[in-house]
Amino acid sequence: MSELLDPFQQEFFRNGLLVATVAGALCGLVGVYVVLRGMSYIGHGLSHAVFGGAVTAAAVGVNELVGAAVWGLVSVLLINGVARRRAIGGDAAIGVVTTAAFAVGVAIISTKPRFAKNPEALLFGNVLGVTGTDVAVIVAVALASALAVFLAYRPLLFVTFDPEVAETSGLATGRVEVLFSLLLALSVIATIRVLGVTLIAATLVLPAAVARMLTNSFSRMLFLSVAIGAVCGLVGMYASWYADVASGASIVLTGAGLFALVFALTGARSRRRLGTTHVG
Repeated sequence: MSELLDPFQQEFFRNGLLVATVAGALCGLVGVYVVLRGMSYIGHGLSHAVFGGAVTAAAVGVNELVGAAVWGLVSVLLINGVARRRAIGGDAAIGVVTTAAFAVGVAIISTKPRFAKNPEALLFGNVLGVTGTDVAVIVAVALASALAVFLAYRPLLFVTFDPEVAETSGLATGRVEVLFSLLLALSVIATIRVLGVTLIAATLVLPAAVARMLTNSFSRMLFLSVAIGAVCGLVGMYASWYADVASGASIVLTGAGLFALVFALTGARSRRRLGTTHVG
């Protein structure tokens, strides 16, 4: 029994466990909108964009979280601006902006053989790097995101399910899109230390995908996704201690295992739900 409690003797593990749990819940919340909009690619792209910002900040001696935040927010605004011109689709805008930002980070690392920061920690997550500041940041972002979703619940719902009708009905869809993009960017930025650049997109998608197989009600899907994300974060983080693997990989594998289990148990019934999600 004492062996099961040994990790809790370490402060960095307690911080990491809390951050992983909150990060999972946050990704579960935002991920619902990502999955229902068919926008999994933007989560992948933004995670690469903030990598460029974090590396650039570290190279000039600025806190990497600040660089990631600035780069991520600029990226979502650029993506929205380019996509709204209609000449270029949203997926192309995401590809251009985020891959360019990622390339900047790679270029900086390649020109500095003795780069001060360990790029693997940003790419794959590193619980050893979690501090009290990281805990405060992720909790603040999670609370702010939950409040934003609560206050803008109906506009976000309307734009998610029927953006064309929402626009013709007079709803300021541009503002709603910017709000969603900012929530997504902040979620990626806040969770980068634990999940890593390469795995954030999966953590955004898996809880929502599992929740969608379990219910066709949007409101229930929202709550289920948050709970599933939190559980995957907690279990994955705990398992990473004993498996001696990167925390982000452990969290994603936990989510993937749960997805496979639910998919196998629900079978054809879950597949029918994929096309029948409603707002109730």
